[in-house]
Amino acid sequence: MELNEELAGVAAQEAALHLPRFDEELAWRLGTRLRSMAVERGLAIAIEIRRCGQLLFHAALPGTTQDNADWIRRKGNVVTRFLRSSYAIGLSLQQKGGDLTSRYGLPAADYASHGGAFPLCVEGAGVIGYVAVSGLPQRLDHELVVEALSAELGLAYTPPDASAQALPT
Repeated sequence: MELNEELAGVAAQEAALHLPRFDEELAWRLGTRLRSMAVERGLAIAIEIRRCGQLLFHAALPGTTQDNADWIRRKGNVVTRFLRSSYAIGLSLQQKGGDLTSRYGLPAADYASHGGAFPLCVEGAGVIGYVAVSGLPQRLDHELVVEALSAELGLAYTPPDASAQALPT
């Protein structure tokens, strides 16, 4: 898949995946959905959901390490800063050339423009937090979150072009 097509696809996901409301119950449901998906597929991932900085859900499955939690923190900081998915920001930087440090002065120790953190956008309120996973190649981290959000909203999920290569985490 070409970079422009990938960016357009991610932008369409961000536009479509708006929640009518968000609360602790929905955070729990979404987090446990992601965890169940990972367990069923044998994935070693960490999951986090935050609303306005407040931790609402966290799970670390067997095979994860503290590094996964740090990746989530850094990817989540990108969503909080740019109000877009960390994957979209990474693809955009790839297209323009450069990275978060050279273009925005953001330290790599605190920001990671790798896929896996997705904005929680509530209709009428905007971005109020994020849901993030870490443990897979970045495109797969991103798509796992998109698949779970799509299911939560009752929307059909279409996996990305299977012939496209996943970018490294």
